[in-house]
Amino acid sequence: MCGIVGYVGKRISLPVLIDGLKRLEYRGYDSAGIAYQNGKGLEIRKTSGRIRDLEMLLPDPVPDARAGLGHTRWATHGAPSSANAHPHSAGGVAVVHNGIIENYRELKEALMAEGHRFASETDTEVIPQLIAKYLKEGLSLPEALRKSVGHLRGSYAIGVMSEQHPATLFAVRNGSPLIIGIGKGELLFASDIPAMLPYTNRFILMEDGQLCILNESGITLEQIERREAVPLEGRIMEVDWTASMVEKNEFECYMLKEIHEQPVTVAETLGERIDPAGTFSLKSGPVSSMAEGLRRLQIVACGTSYHAGLVGRYLIESLAHLPVEVEIASEYRYRKPLIEEGTLFISITQSGETADTLAAQREAKRRGARTLTLCNVKGSTAAREADYVLYTKAGPEIGVASTKAFTAQMAVLYLLAVDLGVHRGVLDREEANTLIAHLSGIPALIQAVLGQGSAIESLARTIVNAKDLLYLGRGLNYPIALEGALKLKEISYLHAEGYAAGEMKHGPIALIEKGVPVIVVAPDDDLFEKVLSNIEEAKARGGRVLAVTDAPGVLLSKADAVIEIPSVPPLLSPFLTVIPLQLLAYHVARLRGCDVDQPRNLAKSVTVE
Repeated sequence: MCGIVGYVGKRISLPVLIDGLKRLEYRGYDSAGIAYQNGKGLEIRKTSGRIRDLEMLLPDPVPDARAGLGHTRWATHGAPSSANAHPHSAGGVAVVHNGIIENYRELKEALMAEGHRFASETDTEVIPQLIAKYLKEGLSLPEALRKSVGHLRGSYAIGVMSEQHPATLFAVRNGSPLIIGIGKGELLFASDIPAMLPYTNRFILMEDGQLCILNESGITLEQIERREAVPLEGRIMEVDWTASMVEKNEFECYMLKEIHEQPVTVAETLGERIDPAGTFSLKSGPVSSMAEGLRRLQIVACGTSYHAGLVGRYLIESLAHLPVEVEIASEYRYRKPLIEEGTLFISITQSGETADTLAAQREAKRRGARTLTLCNVKGSTAAREADYVLYTKAGPEIGVASTKAFTAQMAVLYLLAVDLGVHRGVLDREEANTLIAHLSGIPALIQAVLGQGSAIESLARTIVNAKDLLYLGRGLNYPIALEGALKLKEISYLHAEGYAAGEMKHGPIALIEKGVPVIVVAPDDDLFEKVLSNIEEAKARGGRVLAVTDAPGVLLSKADAVIEIPSVPPLLSPFLTVIPLQLLAYHVARLRGCDVDQPRNLAKSVTVE
């Protein structure tokens, strides 16, 4: 979950490292540090806090160091502190690490028994101590690194530099993402592509068990276990992301920018698969082969992607008449899931690197399921390991609270549901094209909802001091109630719960008392009358009802406040009902003075279990 970056090349490295860390700060932001050559040896500057705190510690003038490492941390072992911040060092070797070393206690005890002294509480520090031990025994740095990682259990992406090799970086990957960037006269590695976009759009995605060496001679890549060189031909990937995509531009934070990017990202996700005539084809999705012998689907994801999966269940069951299970990834592999013949396992992950989701995908594959992943990053681990891939076109998402990835995921799930419906004979082509025509109009309607930002900000002021909030929805919009509550919890730290509105009378209604905000997702669909009854129940107990609806005339007399959305066919309503809830969470968080992009205790890409 931490972010690491390395640079070697023609530029002075410190500004590049700081810039890269700022672009990775969504991965962790409780401490940060850098290592570089100062002309006499390795120099390390690190501190608890944000990247801006690290900048205050940099030497002035900036030294002419052309190689260095950087790290921004999300704490797992050891509290956020300067001592626990990375890089960690021993014997003239500096190390940055993303992941968890599961056997670090036994390694640390053995090293301490040999006389090694530790300065931190982290699991990471065993890595430079091991390397230093083997260097002292006479091994070269590459050999010492190979031998050291042979002792490690867990997930790790490791960056290493040493006094012996002042213009060389070493990197190892096993289970945590690490990407090589190839610039003109410069080489980089980082945990994620956005850190390197100002310098290159050409990348190599390292695979598990690989060692990479970067210096002025170029790139050396090898498979550690077999000691075999890995050819670079055919491995270089060019992305169409640009540096401006990871800038805030005129917006005050990334989350607000990404909320407002949704008309474009949904349109681009659809544009990959819908031709100008309004017909569709999942060009990158082999639905014909997936549909062959298909009997049921299992959708597995975490957080916001899980909520997209719940929407997908309604869509696929409605349009393709296939039974669908949806499960949280962190629970899936521990319950010994049953995989019947004809099961398709679908993972949903923005990054393609989410540890729990990857583990679930691997378990499903081990048990005989065909696997499909929906993700946003080409060449990611989930994409490489799945049998089939459907990519979203959300572009880089920097805000920790996911927004545009969610609507892009729903767009792909809707297309998948329609395509499966056609292949299974549930929908004819005319019906399918009518559905696609309605879907094609969604980006413009999202833009219309975004135009209500000031009105939603005014509503946010009325709930900013609430201690508890309830979000209610039914049918296809129950997942939207869950997502709305999650967004508010993530970035404003207010307690909010999402419920299926029909379940209120089975217990949660006891939570409603005078003044408690109840946010109700109430599109005018076949469950609208039932939702009106739920609103009456909440009002009768003193709740303050805020309704998101395309039927304002009916609700103006029943709710305390109404956010109006355009009318769409019911299966498309989640694309519009979620937008006001994203904006509401954003405005509440800003009014409360919270850090919207980097909420406490969270990280963007959860790459450890």
